[in-house]
Amino acid sequence: MNPDKKHDELPQLQVQVLEEGCPAMDGWESLYLGKDIIFSTWALQSYAFARWDPLIFDVIVLAAGIEYADKVLRRPSLGWARRIRLKIPVHSLDVWSSSTVATALQNAVEFLTGDYWTFEFVQRVLPAKPPSQDSLQFPANTVAVLPYSDGMDSRSVAGILGKAYKNQLVRVRVGSKSWDRKISAKNCEPFTTVPYKVPVRARNRETSGRSRGFKYTIISCIAAYLAGATEIVIPESGQGALGPAIMNVGHGYPDYRNHPFFTKKMEHLYKQLFGSELHFIFPRIWSTKGETLKEFVEVCNGADWKSTRSCWQSNIWAGVNGKLRQCGICAACMLRRVSVHAAGLVEDPDVYIVTDLTAKSMESAVHKGYSKVTKAFKEYAIAGTLHMDDLARMADAAASPIVKRHATLLASVMDLPCQEAEQRLGALLNRHAKEWRNYLESLGEDSFVKQWVRVEI
Repeated sequence: MNPDKKHDELPQLQVQVLEEGCPAMDGWESLYLGKDIIFSTWALQSYAFARWDPLIFDVIVLAAGIEYADKVLRRPSLGWARRIRLKIPVHSLDVWSSSTVATALQNAVEFLTGDYWTFEFVQRVLPAKPPSQDSLQFPANTVAVLPYSDGMDSRSVAGILGKAYKNQLVRVRVGSKSWDRKISAKNCEPFTTVPYKVPVRARNRETSGRSRGFKYTIISCIAAYLAGATEIVIPESGQGALGPAIMNVGHGYPDYRNHPFFTKKMEHLYKQLFGSELHFIFPRIWSTKGETLKEFVEVCNGADWKSTRSCWQSNIWAGVNGKLRQCGICAACMLRRVSVHAAGLVEDPDVYIVTDLTAKSMESAVHKGYSKVTKAFKEYAIAGTLHMDDLARMADAAASPIVKRHATLLASVMDLPCQEAEQRLGALLNRHAKEWRNYLESLGEDSFVKQWVRVEI
């Protein structure tokens, strides 16, 4: 948690999720099931192939309520934390009223978001209509599930592990491009996408999006429960899993969305909710993204990594002549470009808005059809470069106290000796720094990117 202000001074919000026809309470923002929280019939069906119970629906509604509250309440201009009270109608009130469940939920969500949360649960008036349980082609003896998106890491790790797990690894689709497309029953697969959406129409919405980590992780937990899996594979490579937590920016709260600190808390919440053990594994946490990509290409002998998307920019800012592109300059895009180079691969620069990083200025590097190069766009670009650069500087001796402290904490949640955790983290940071310097050198002496960096090349 980040107690940056007294509770009374924090931005506050009270949200009540309501069944259809239930009256709203004064002083609460109302969120109606079916109207404000919209469920996909076919997506729910893809979760209902086995042992569906009302608790699953409760968890989905909880995730939707958390997502809405996180998006609608802006963070303070100075500081970070907010105070959010959320009231949810549930089928299994006896489960949610348990002090062990309440404590595990609060610990996980507060740790992830850096906010103060209060959860209240009330008994549903009417039970939700269960999704139809069509017969789906589902692999028997599932061991693990893998949250799967359009990202390079999830595509690569799914391919690498698919060779070892074979049909015992099930992908859980998160971040689908097409949320509610028409799919015939015979083509429906388990866990096709997140089964709900929560449109937020507020103009001044919060964009930090820390609750996405809870959304995707709890959806993966539901899939693991339904499939009888005992593991969830986090596909992030080391820079993506650990970098955002190590490299805390300004007054912002550390980003733990793909971090073992957070998943350890989710393991505890899962046990309290579902009564069984679940473990998160990080097969690529000590590898760079470039190393993961290189192994994927070698093991799977494929080029479909090129169709993955890494960019953090919203789609409304990432179009050129009607075609969606990646910005090419945010932290995620810069990591992608460095990783492709480190893997000894080549990518068409036209997939990016900022096409030519060897140019003398960012303005001249941008595709001629793009007209949204604002001051904010340039600041975003500088921040993306500095994120890569500052993470590389963590390999320097001056940063060793920070690295040692983080390694000690990692050791406690990954069942590693402190010395081994420190050695592994230090080696990862050194390899990242080498990849970053090699990439900067490849851009040539005149690259505008070099105007922003601080590491020695």
